[in-house]
Amino acid sequence: MNAILFPGQGSQIVGMGSEFYKNFELVKKIFSEADEKLNYKISKIILEGPEDQLKLTQNTQPAILTVSYAIFSVLKNEFNFNFKSTKFFAGHSLGEYSALVCAESLKFIDALYLLFERGKSMQEAVPLGKGKMIAILGSKTEEINNFITELKNKKICEIANDNAEGQTIVSGDVESINSLEKILKDNKKKFIPLNVSAPFHCSLMKSAEIKMKEKINSVNFSKPAFNIVCNVTSKPENNPENLKRLLVEQICSTVRWRESVINMSNQKVNNFIEIGPGKVLSGMVKRTVKNINCFSINTIDDMKKTTDEFKK
Repeated sequence: MNAILFPGQGSQIVGMGSEFYKNFELVKKIFSEADEKLNYKISKIILEGPEDQLKLTQNTQPAILTVSYAIFSVLKNEFNFNFKSTKFFAGHSLGEYSALVCAESLKFIDALYLLFERGKSMQEAVPLGKGKMIAILGSKTEEINNFITELKNKKICEIANDNAEGQTIVSGDVESINSLEKILKDNKKKFIPLNVSAPFHCSLMKSAEIKMKEKINSVNFSKPAFNIVCNVTSKPENNPENLKRLLVEQICSTVRWRESVINMSNQKVNNFIEIGPGKVLSGMVKRTVKNINCFSINTIDDMKKTTDEFKK
């Protein structure tokens, strides 16, 4: 059985999707739709940069959706990929919107609008320099939660992403994260501060969650063609009202990616196909479950190899 995966923020790179843009009219049309909906040239930012514009959260989120949806559309419509053995769609954070679009639950132009607003409201939720995120390597989530409970005068310090075995992201206010770093150093634990513009997936995003609840509820969702494994629960869902509620909750909640991958694997998924820029999710999957196959599709050559593999 297959699962189709869609990447989140951090996978972006200037020029992503350009090979597909040059070779397929379908992709030009999708990029043009994105420009029209957003009322500015997101296509130019994707294809030419500059990088600092692409890295702005309100641009990054619709940009990654546009490229992921474009590549998926080529796979489906030009390469006639057979989805009959596909059991789940899943996306990492903003990638959940890509999963919903490609599973025909959410219209592409509605998802563009929501992600632009999501990026903007997440950016505005915390003043620059007041929040921080770190990646903790080689530690279990239970152990990290124990370190967090040791913090004195803690304001906000929460697990933002449980990404893979030995890779956890923690998010919060600067003082609390700095205190956690000291505890990690004392316990000889490895961590890396992340170069992000805001502390995502923690309670500091509450104002963004409130703004997005109204916007998400104003958009029509249909029952998806495939079950969506949601970040908040790590379980499959296909009820449109539940999918909406979980997208709202996702803004302040932990992205339970490691558990999602384990749950899909336990449901007999042995092929994980990542569609969109980068290969980040494939790496996370390989670290979390064994005896599976991972495919990343972000070039035409990748697509040819993957479709050939599934014709065997």
